[in-house]
Amino acid sequence: MERKCSKKWGLAVSTGREMQAKEMAAKRRSRNPSLKAEVQTAAMFEAVVSVLRHHDHLLPEKTLFDQEGSSIIMKTSMPMPNQTMPSLEIPTGRLKMNLLLPRRQKKDKVLIVIGPTGTGKSRLSIDLATRFRAEIINSDKMQVYQGLDIVTNKITEEEKCGVPHHLLGILNPNTDITASNFRSLASCVIESTRSRGRLPIIVGGSNSFVEALVDDEDFIFRSKYECCFLWVDVSMHVLHQFVSERVDRMVENGMVDEVRKFFHPNADYSKGIRKAIGVPEFDLYFRAEPFLDEASRAKLLREAIQEIKKNTCKLACRQLEKIHRLRNIKGWNIHRLDATEVFLRRGKAADEAWTKLVAGPSTALVTKFLIDFSMEPTPPVGAVRDHHTQCLVA
Repeated sequence: MERKCSKKWGLAVSTGREMQAKEMAAKRRSRNPSLKAEVQTAAMFEAVVSVLRHHDHLLPEKTLFDQEGSSIIMKTSMPMPNQTMPSLEIPTGRLKMNLLLPRRQKKDKVLIVIGPTGTGKSRLSIDLATRFRAEIINSDKMQVYQGLDIVTNKITEEEKCGVPHHLLGILNPNTDITASNFRSLASCVIESTRSRGRLPIIVGGSNSFVEALVDDEDFIFRSKYECCFLWVDVSMHVLHQFVSERVDRMVENGMVDEVRKFFHPNADYSKGIRKAIGVPEFDLYFRAEPFLDEASRAKLLREAIQEIKKNTCKLACRQLEKIHRLRNIKGWNIHRLDATEVFLRRGKAADEAWTKLVAGPSTALVTKFLIDFSMEPTPPVGAVRDHHTQCLVA
């Protein structure tokens, strides 16, 4: 046993005759009931051993622990040549466990809701924000821009239910925002939200932004915050049908006119909000519209809408693949909430399914997270790919 171990713990290292004398003394004490240990419980034994194992870089290889009388004996099966097997004796009789157990630095809590487009992330974030005194921070890279509220599917004032929202519709639509920019903005908002005693809920479909925030190069975020990740998932073939129907509703709500007002023949579709699905797809239609008859215009419009549906489905697939990478390769502790049944029902039945399968379980998870952040992922990593085998869009 190295002396640095005994120095670190303030304990004695015994070998040879000294050890034999202590063993004989322990046997005498065991025969005398009046000399029994003051504290000798399995719980304390396990606690002390756990701490030593936590610092196993200070211990010899193949170290074994046992309890003898009022002490915990540590033995190694790999003694140095020509030396008696060493042991470490830790008296437990008057040990103050709060001094021995490592103190975990208290960190602020942050809730992160992720999932492919159209799965109900905003709905869940509102449900949780109204239950846990929270504020919502948008992490959708298109919703951070001003304008095109229908195209980018921004949440309405009515849907917010009075919950404060941040980083939503704040940037000039012609500017670009990088993952690094988002990390800086979001970090400031999170600190401000925590200073008001509120729980920050980060929600959006731009997983690259979330990854840049959480796994920054200097590990600053992880050192300050404990994260709970909720993943709203929907079987992909069901989600494809839903997002296609959602595009039709967006058209009914005025998406074409909204984009027409924003259209410019010399626009750069690689910058700002013009990168959003639903903007470049209309370019050919708007350019040709003045020169076509009604039937030709209708045909071009249908083709543009169909292209939007296809690109939205492709986006959902990419987002899902990113989540699997974060969970299975990077090891994020992400809790999956399967909302597929919600999308297969209508009306009251759908609301009941939402409460049972999404809102209820997520509320329980967040409650546990706010009390004790040591939670296991549900279900185990790599066990949920059965719903997502059809992620190719024709």
